[in-house]
Amino acid sequence: NIPQSIIVKEMLPILKKNPGYLTRKNMEVLAGNKKISPYSINWKKYSRGVPFTIREKPGKNNSLGLVKFLFPNHFNIYMHDTPAKYLFEQTNRAFSHGCIRLSEPEKLANYLLRNDTSITPEKIKEWMNAGEEKYVRVKPSVPVFIGYFTAWVSHDGKLNFRNDIYGHDQKLAAEVFGK
Repeated sequence: NIPQSIIVKEMLPILKKNPGYLTRKNMEVLAGNKKISPYSINWKKYSRGVPFTIREKPGKNNSLGLVKFLFPNHFNIYMHDTPAKYLFEQTNRAFSHGCIRLSEPEKLANYLLRNDTSITPEKIKEWMNAGEEKYVRVKPSVPVFIGYFTAWVSHDGKLNFRNDIYGHDQKLAAEVFGK
């Protein structure tokens, strides 16, 4: 499901001109559980979000790749595969909307499901390439902790800084030091 923030910032301007964009991108519109035609919607009347779910269907060209790993959080962040494997060769790899792209998601799936003897690596590969959704709950659950650091001290005592792609440092500085 496409987050409203992406719908508003990126999709609505396109949909106002061409509702066929969704079909071309292998997406569908849902009102509740009912599929509706993107051509039946007056996209021009929306600017702050839409009262529909826009969903990208599974498949090899899905933006999230062949597998995604959901975990509880308030930010709509998860780990996922990508069809854009070339991005892993880039120096700057901050191309997502906040999610975490995985270079080897099948290995992670195999690792997380290793204790379930009914799920084999072959079964995981089959599910990933089936072109349809399959939900699998990891048991026992695995805690997920995500750290975002723009400054840290390395093991050899050197202070390191990196670009703050999300702008958190500026917000923190305003909180700590005022405007």
